[in-house]
Amino acid sequence: MSDAGVYVSTDELVALEARARDLSFVQKARSHQQLAGRMQSAMRGRGLIFEELRDYLPGDDIRSIDWRVTARTSRPVVRVYSEEKERPALIIVDQRINMFFGSRRLMKSVTAAEAAMLCAWRILGSGDRVGGFVFGESGTSEVKPHRSRNAVIAFAEKIARQNASLRADSKSEPDPQALDKVLSAVANIAHHDHLVVVVSDFDGHTATTRDILLRLSSRNDVICLLVYDPFLLGLPTSGDIVVSGGGPQAELALRTASVRSSIDAFARNRGRELRAWQRQLGLPMLPISAAEETAPQLRRLLEQSAWRQGRR
Repeated sequence: MSDAGVYVSTDELVALEARARDLSFVQKARSHQQLAGRMQSAMRGRGLIFEELRDYLPGDDIRSIDWRVTARTSRPVVRVYSEEKERPALIIVDQRINMFFGSRRLMKSVTAAEAAMLCAWRILGSGDRVGGFVFGESGTSEVKPHRSRNAVIAFAEKIARQNASLRADSKSEPDPQALDKVLSAVANIAHHDHLVVVVSDFDGHTATTRDILLRLSSRNDVICLLVYDPFLLGLPTSGDIVVSGGGPQAELALRTASVRSSIDAFARNRGRELRAWQRQLGLPMLPISAAEETAPQLRRLLEQSAWRQGRR
């Protein structure tokens, strides 16, 4: 682990790869799986994945008849396959100064790095190409999708480099449009049949952010991992804290009920607004806490998301 707290060593990358193996990602109804690998199309034909045996229907290709089962059942039975096609994946990782905060276990920036690498290893392990964008105050780095361990390691190195540049006394001016800019860049690449995973706290989100995500999700599978720290949801009832965005500072009197109430209302309303996108846009908006271990959270949230989608 580097001084900035991001996983960069070979042993740590291998450990994340091992934790990613038992993640189960299920897609929206259109594709039936989410990160589990090669996308199954709605078309049926002589593909690579056996789906079912069923009775022969007029118009079926006689080459699909399973003659052994037909002989055993005394009625014509065909083997049905679902066609596979490749689905490249793009992972967007937020490493802006707003991610440089953590009240307990990890900084949000490190939780985002872990979640992104778990997804990257899982996608690669499923046989798909994976790449992505890492963005922060020092700029945006891109790794084009490849089906190789070297591509995943290169992606990890770019995350580590951006993470290492995060400092409490940073003089870089935050770009309020950084999130929209990187999402627009992704939309220019992912025209259709991509998997897009956005790992961010969505600080500075606007109506434009929502519109870009809507455009992306209309032709691709999009998952949003909403990284947060629970500090604002359980403020202490005594003492004062000093907050700063790298420039001017402000003192918050947490012993005052009205101050705690205002901060709590802001945090909860923001969370509700972002989670509402899940209903409005039909894409998973999964909250990942920086105060808990990342892999179990991701596993649990994806299973719950798959269950909800299966009921639609």
